[in-house]
Amino acid sequence: MAKINVIGGTGYAGSNIVREAVKRGHDVTSFSRNLPEVPVEGAKYVTGSVLDADFLATTVTDADVVIHSLSPRGELVGKLDGVVDQLLPLAETAGVRLGVIGGAGSLQVAAGGPLVMDTPGFPAEILPEAKTAGALLETLKSSEADLDWFYVSPAGGFGGFAPGTATGTYRTGGDVLLVDDQGNSHISGVDFGLAIIDEVETPVHRNQRFTVAY
Repeated sequence: MAKINVIGGTGYAGSNIVREAVKRGHDVTSFSRNLPEVPVEGAKYVTGSVLDADFLATTVTDADVVIHSLSPRGELVGKLDGVVDQLLPLAETAGVRLGVIGGAGSLQVAAGGPLVMDTPGFPAEILPEAKTAGALLETLKSSEADLDWFYVSPAGGFGGFAPGTATGTYRTGGDVLLVDDQGNSHISGVDFGLAIIDEVETPVHRNQRFTVAY
C-alpha cells in the first residue's frame, strides 16, 4: 500500500485517479479548494489553496507519491507555473515521487512533426492552457536530477465532456499522439485512472513523459 496525495483530487482527472487508488487499497488524500459533491468512500479530503505556500507544503507531507492534476483555470490562470516551481523542490526534499497530469497539446502529431497545439484548427480558447501544460513538462525536464517524476499526456479526447466507458485496457506511448484506426484519440476517465495507478504501483516511466490512449 502506498500513501498517495492527489492535488486537484476533485477534478475530472484527479477524481478518477483517487477512485482507482482507493479501489486498490492505497492510502489516498485529495487536496483541493472545495469538497466534492460526491466524495470517494475511503479517501480523505483536505481543502485549501495551493497559492498558500504553507498549504502547498502539506501536499508532500508523509507521502510516497504526489500527483498534481490541477489545470490552469479559475484562480490558477497565469499562476500554475509558479505553483509547480514551488512544488518541485518540496517534492525533492520530501523524497516523494511526483506525477504531473498535463494535456495532449504538447504531443507531436507524428514523429518529428508539429505539436498538436500548433496545428490549424486547434481550439483557440484552450491554447493558453495547452501552452502552460507544455511549459510544465519543460520545467520537469530541467529539474534537479534527484527528483523522481513522471508526466502524463492523456488522449486528445480526454475530459469530462467525453467520460467514455471503462474497458480495463489502454495503450501507452511517448511524445506522439496516439490515435485509433479511425484517427481518433480517446481514453475514458476510468481507464486513465487505471493507467496512472499502474504507473504508481509499477514505475516504468521515470523522469519522462508518456501518453495514454486506446
